[in-house]
Amino acid sequence: MDNAARSANRPTPRLLAVSKTQPAARIAALAAAGQHAFGENYVQEAATKIAELGPLGLEWHLIGHLQSNKAKDAATLFDWVQTVDRDKLVTALARHRDAARPPLNVLVQVNIDDEASKHGCQPDEVAPLAAAIAAEPRLRLRGLMAIPTPWPDLERRRSAFAQVRRLYDGMQATHPGVDTLSMGMSEDLTVAIAEGATMVRVGTALFGRRPATTQPQDAP
Repeated sequence: MDNAARSANRPTPRLLAVSKTQPAARIAALAAAGQHAFGENYVQEAATKIAELGPLGLEWHLIGHLQSNKAKDAATLFDWVQTVDRDKLVTALARHRDAARPPLNVLVQVNIDDEASKHGCQPDEVAPLAAAIAAEPRLRLRGLMAIPTPWPDLERRRSAFAQVRRLYDGMQATHPGVDTLSMGMSEDLTVAIAEGATMVRVGTALFGRRPATTQPQDAP
């Protein structure tokens, strides 16, 4: 990450350790090495880990698709939700976030390549969704998140990262408090950093490859 940032003359981004399917003991070991922020895909799986690791004071990010019926739990459990892609979630998260706690940090997820298999709003929906988040006192608009098509040729991903960066720049111009562009994972973080990522989501490079088994999901 440092090398990629220096090569591109950009600041080193924040590292979000993607800990989905990893046991609490492995997360605790990484925390002991100095990692503070962890990303989980499923609310139910995260709830157990967050309770067990509570004394460590870690920062928890939801980076998987959020079902509307899980919004209450997400607003209670997480410090960040990176996958807000529709108005209904904005309303639900704001309603369920305890007013006594700091505002919930929120990123708009954009489906930059218009993939049918991916969640996220369309690029032209980013601005109104950002405005809706910014209008909620219990939410804090922090920026954008995206997962471009995983083309084998990393240079094919560069165009998508650049498009996301342009959307992010536009969001910053309208909402000066915006400071987070979450894009890039283990295999393409170098390109993402070069295009302006301020946060990268890394799992495989930290924990190793997960077994090819059915992943746990939130119950409907």
